[in-house]
Amino acid sequence: MSYDVEKPDEEWRAQLSPSEYAVLRQAGTEPAFVGEYTDTKTQGVYSCRACGADLFTSGEKFESHCGWPSFFDPKDTDAVELVEDTSHGMVRTEVRCARCGSHLGHVFEGEGYATPTDQRYCINSISLRLTADEG
Repeated sequence: MSYDVEKPDEEWRAQLSPSEYAVLRQAGTEPAFVGEYTDTKTQGVYSCRACGADLFTSGEKFESHCGWPSFFDPKDTDAVELVEDTSHGMVRTEVRCARCGSHLGHVFEGEGYATPTDQRYCINSISLRLTADEG
């Protein structure tokens, strides 16, 4: 798939820290309960740390107690790309930034959370940057 933001691997490595690169560009996962946005209640917009595209808002964030920030829906339906992930002997749905293809996390359905969509977008904090609402 082609993306609006495409860079050679060397540019991604220069732009991102080693930890950011491992998650965003190599589909890694940060450890549970260590991310800066896991428990934040700050109101604002969460964007892709790699390209700056708006992905989620605090209005879609909810407490899932899973160790990573959880959202019940993206900011816009075309903000993320969903891709089947068959790694680690499982079938899951990977969530990527639709603008640059960076790995964000996974989405799960039917877990019984009291949200409007019954979906949990389980997103790595390190994949996001929060811009707080003004005021």
